[in-house]
Amino acid sequence: MIFGLKLKNILFILLGTAIMSFGLVNFNMQNKLAEGGFTGITLILYFLFHWDPSYTNLILNIPLFFIGWKLLGRNAFLYTIIGTVGVSIFLWIFQRNSIEMPLQHDLTLAALFAGVLAGIGLGIIFRFGGTTGGVDIIARLVQKYVGWNMGKTMFLFDACVITLSLFTYLNYKQAMYTLVAVFVGARVIDFIQEGAYSARGAMIISDKNEEIAGKIMEEMERGVTALRGYGSYTKNEREVLYCVVAKNELIRLKNIITSVDPHAFVSISVVHDVQGEGFTLDENKMPLHD
Repeated sequence: MIFGLKLKNILFILLGTAIMSFGLVNFNMQNKLAEGGFTGITLILYFLFHWDPSYTNLILNIPLFFIGWKLLGRNAFLYTIIGTVGVSIFLWIFQRNSIEMPLQHDLTLAALFAGVLAGIGLGIIFRFGGTTGGVDIIARLVQKYVGWNMGKTMFLFDACVITLSLFTYLNYKQAMYTLVAVFVGARVIDFIQEGAYSARGAMIISDKNEEIAGKIMEEMERGVTALRGYGSYTKNEREVLYCVVAKNELIRLKNIITSVDPHAFVSISVVHDVQGEGFTLDENKMPLHD
């Protein structure tokens, strides 16, 4: 712990800022692609006035630091400071030690590289509690108080900045490829935040609920919850079973249900995040992964 912050989080936030900055310097700046958010504004200032993004990034973020302090709390604020300063440091380093990768002849590839690297970098930063300032703070606040995922908020804000870039230094072709990069980045951010792992939730309605629940618990060692349901057509109350399983266990779950009641009604939904015993905790309520 450093000032109450986890060292692991600090290291991963710095890793994320390094990945993001590498992509900005070697793909966005080299191929004259714009970017969204405050980073996009720094690129506008760079291409118009040749102002170093490593400095303008810090200057533009100072006012938002006060908002982050009041609304995000001490730890989130400190992680944001680390993320923002990290981006500026790595931008400074990579600009002076850049790798020549001109892809003007293949802007599709340049946009994909730019989007994936930005998405991976920001996704790691967000996952470990940090932001890089600017629109990242706004996106985190919108997620906290409105419920929108961060990728959606950032995409909308980014579109506004890219439009401004189009009226300053981008041509229509570069603007379209920039939108591709931003869209890819937003999807990668959500993928990393939600995790590559996704479970499946099953709602089961059957006349043999007790037998189905027993077999699931015995053969799959998965918990089953009985919910109270009400049939709008029959006007009868009945139990509805709810069970969450890993994605690779879905076929096994269906086979168990079918073996007991081939006529059971089963609704399957994607569960992006699961916490608790069997997923993030063991049978002793201890974390499966530190």
